[in-house]
Amino acid sequence: MPPESQPGSFLNRPYFITFEGLDGSGKTTQIQRLTAWLIAQNIHPVVTRQPGGTETGDRIRALLLDSKSAKLSPRAELAMMFADRAQSIEQVIAPALASDKLVICDRFTDSTEAYQGGGRQLGSEIVLDLHRLICGNLQPDLTLLLLPDLASSLARARSRNNSQAVATGVDENRFEQERNSFFQRVYEKYREIAERETTRVITLEGNFRISAVHRQIIKTVAQRLGLKNS
Repeated sequence: MPPESQPGSFLNRPYFITFEGLDGSGKTTQIQRLTAWLIAQNIHPVVTRQPGGTETGDRIRALLLDSKSAKLSPRAELAMMFADRAQSIEQVIAPALASDKLVICDRFTDSTEAYQGGGRQLGSEIVLDLHRLICGNLQPDLTLLLLPDLASSLARARSRNNSQAVATGVDENRFEQERNSFFQRVYEKYREIAERETTRVITLEGNFRISAVHRQIIKTVAQRLGLKNS
């Protein structure tokens, strides 16, 4: 267990940050960089992901992302996403927040609204209703939405997942096999969420260098937490 932050180095209250965006948008890199910066401020975040992040969640993730699950129905997919999320909240997120930790999560319900609500065309209402019912309407304090060019994101995601499959035998290509029109709907739903959640969601849109995106994220997080941007 990492050491607690020292008095005065944090807000002495829980804080929940989520990262959103298409696969290939750079979320993993930016989460790693933000985590390193926070640790340098003597803040040791709990970092997790969805789907996955728990033993049960990792098994759900494997089924959801495997190309062999091609015939999975949109509503079954939606239910599995929320089963994973409920386990993550129960096992990881809620205990961390109850202990006044800062939590960083790679994807949360915004992803489900974008991918299943938008991409699968199930609509936002069913996703938000399930979030209230299953997740107790838990909301992040801050969501960082990365929206580089759609074509660039897709190319990176498909290349990365293909390389991963060859190197490790782990197949996480099911979503990347969807047509570009699917991802266009996901992209537009993310924009819709950002327009609706103007206080919570900070959008970083455009094909910027990794370092430039990191600087903007640090500036935003430092302002929200009342820290020096150093």
